[in-house]
Amino acid sequence: MADVGEVLMSVLSTIRVPKPGDRVHKDECALSFSSPESEGGLYVCMNSFLGFGGQYVDRHHARSGQRAYLHITRTRKAKKEEDNNSGSGHPPKKKPTRLAIGIEGGFDVEQELYEEDVKVVILPDRQEVTSEDLATMPDVVRERVSLSMAGIMAADSVSHTLQVQQWDGEVRQESRHAADLKQLDNGVKIPPSGWRCEVCDLQENIWMNLTDGKVLCGRRYFDGSGGNNHALLHFQETGYPLAVKLGTITPDGADVYSYDEDDMVLDAKLPEHLSHFGIDMMTMEKTERTMTELEIAVNQRVGEWEVIQESGTTLRPMFGPGLTGMKNLGNSCYLNSVMQVLFTVPDFQSKYVSNIDKIIHDAPSDPTQDFKTQVAKLGYGLLSGEYSKPAPDPGDENGASEPRGDQIGIAPQMFKALVGRGHPEFSTNRQQDAQEFLLHFINMVERNCRSGSNPSEAFRFLVEERIVCQQSQKAKYTQRVDYIVQLPVPMDQATNTEELQEAERRREEGDTSAPTVRAQIPFTACMAALSEPEILTDFWSSAVQTKTTATKTTRFASFPDHLVIQIKKFTFGLDWVPKKLDVSIDVPDTLDLSALRATGQQPGEELLPEVAPPPLMTPDVEVKGILGSHFNEEDDSLYSPLLSPVLDDSTVSQLCDMGFPLEACRKAVYYTGNTGIDAAMNWIMSHMDDPDFSAPLVLPGCSSGAGTTPTESLSEEHLATIVSMGFSRDQATKALRATSNVLDRAVDWIFSHLDDLESMDVSEGGRSAAESEGGRDPPPGPRVRDGPGKYELFAFISHMGTSTMCGHYVSHIKKDQQWVIFNDQKVCASEKPPKDLGYLYFYRRVAE
Repeated sequence: MADVGEVLMSVLSTIRVPKPGDRVHKDECALSFSSPESEGGLYVCMNSFLGFGGQYVDRHHARSGQRAYLHITRTRKAKKEEDNNSGSGHPPKKKPTRLAIGIEGGFDVEQELYEEDVKVVILPDRQEVTSEDLATMPDVVRERVSLSMAGIMAADSVSHTLQVQQWDGEVRQESRHAADLKQLDNGVKIPPSGWRCEVCDLQENIWMNLTDGKVLCGRRYFDGSGGNNHALLHFQETGYPLAVKLGTITPDGADVYSYDEDDMVLDAKLPEHLSHFGIDMMTMEKTERTMTELEIAVNQRVGEWEVIQESGTTLRPMFGPGLTGMKNLGNSCYLNSVMQVLFTVPDFQSKYVSNIDKIIHDAPSDPTQDFKTQVAKLGYGLLSGEYSKPAPDPGDENGASEPRGDQIGIAPQMFKALVGRGHPEFSTNRQQDAQEFLLHFINMVERNCRSGSNPSEAFRFLVEERIVCQQSQKAKYTQRVDYIVQLPVPMDQATNTEELQEAERRREEGDTSAPTVRAQIPFTACMAALSEPEILTDFWSSAVQTKTTATKTTRFASFPDHLVIQIKKFTFGLDWVPKKLDVSIDVPDTLDLSALRATGQQPGEELLPEVAPPPLMTPDVEVKGILGSHFNEEDDSLYSPLLSPVLDDSTVSQLCDMGFPLEACRKAVYYTGNTGIDAAMNWIMSHMDDPDFSAPLVLPGCSSGAGTTPTESLSEEHLATIVSMGFSRDQATKALRATSNVLDRAVDWIFSHLDDLESMDVSEGGRSAAESEGGRDPPPGPRVRDGPGKYELFAFISHMGTSTMCGHYVSHIKKDQQWVIFNDQKVCASEKPPKDLGYLYFYRRVAE
């Protein structure tokens, strides 16, 4: 064997020192969840700075030719007995006093004490070089290798950079209303104590409006505690934006909330504003918990298995294949819950886990940026059982105690970074909506499975919408593709109305002992609200050439293998503030949707003519030609009309005041035909994710030249996505051109024009019309599976909190007839799965 010094000299040119901007993967293997704490440690390539576990480092060496790796191993230090002894004189662990992570007073980021061993390993013979060995080597070798080792160890790892190690939830912005706040000279003076809500006499959670001095109770929380919303109602009636929480005022400041900005804010003129109502800030003392303290209390309870998490029950930890926990990377429970459920679906298992050897063999040189590799890595980590082991108890050196619920589990850092890259929400560490993430991930799967099997087809189904003009009785049929059934919650169908009214009455009277009563909504009522015909009051009928009333009925044109149902618990109040409906729904274990199968056009039924509605035009302005006047009345070429849409300025203004972009507001009013704020708001909520949401309004019929259609380049990615759904490239091109290159609208356009597309070639596995069976085109449309509409429940995701932007997600999954709860790193047998409190429900087809 060659001398190690000579070997190191021969590979010296491949050893790099990390520079600013280099991605150093020193915490996680690119192809597995091995880490420096794992058995065998982690090998970091000293050229590419990619990390590999012991089972993959030889593969990387063989493929890349790289020989020098920095081998990092960490072993947990044994805690001394006195560390856990409260009588040792050490102070107890401090409770958090600040809503922050990684800073003084905040939540402690769990820091384990490790002994670290670092050395250079030269492949393929695995010759080892320690720091002491370097001291005896030539200067050029010692300096280069030492600098590389020090640079790798000092560099922030990619996982560290992606996480917010220091997060301060108390950083607040100055309110835009503070500097010029209007205060009424109404003679109101506020006493230093003894405050009560002026409406309901509540004595806790009391706020004073800084404009008129009204003393009212705060918002009601999701669990029924808090106030009765009277301070919020006062803002809605008056528009006075700022309020201060009485009892939090001290010489250092106070809790100030801006209802208009919907956030806790700073008020630089707070002493002056308080003095207006006789409050001397310098003499006030704190008597109420601040909002930060309340939030800290909530965050401390999240890990205690409250409410949905089956608190109060000793749950049996479970370990083994398919029972692997996932670490919470900071508000990543929405991702953890969704991915646990998806890898219970056979399509995702076969696509990514069964083929993992081939996927890793075919992985590119940087597998951390490859979607298929990272999804396969996550799936294998969840299903293999390799990481489903009890987390070590710091106080149990001999492992004699019973296993805890927490697991070592896996930390999906690379996966989260990859799927969130470039997304304004999923790239952050903020809490997100699990339903939105599910659709986002399915969309990524669609884009990355343009050839070969596509596991998202397990959820894909067709929806048929039938609209009947009530005046002409003619019908219009459209189809669209969907992945989730959204069930409305008809609150007026609650079966315990009397209990709800009694609890509400007691709360309004200030009875703090009033029990929290949850509305009981029958699942059948939710399904009825979905299936019943919807009345369209401003439907433009091409049969009668005017607006009239129509009915819209929604049915399944196909039934997917796996059905996802979302309970629409999150809604908007009259002030467009998001709120969560606290309801219990008796969701069944089995479901039969056969009665909701679409039937298509009925015998003898006439269809509405394919005629577009007339454009909105200014009634009091003469239509002029492109040149602005008629000039030559015999020259028709000058009569290309400039269509000037009549937009209701008041509706546009109201939407802008809510914070939406002006052009989006103009489009909302235009496309809803000036039918009012509700219709425009619904349009906005449905199109907020459109790429051209804020783009200028382009009138239908406008073109890049006389008699032409827009000729801007079409997105190849959009074209490929539509083609992957079973359409031809020509059809995809036509759809994108007709919808200004917007993917979602193009797909909807295709399903609305299936008859027009029947004469065009349809791509089905690359076959042309001449090659297809019988020389006939298959019917145009996406590849969807179909079968009986009978299902059984196998998983559900629950949410606790006031909105999708906060709180906590957990998932329950049925494994071998046993319900299992997945709560981040805790995986336990479920005793009482709260099926009535779920947010997303997952059903699979029952074989007949």
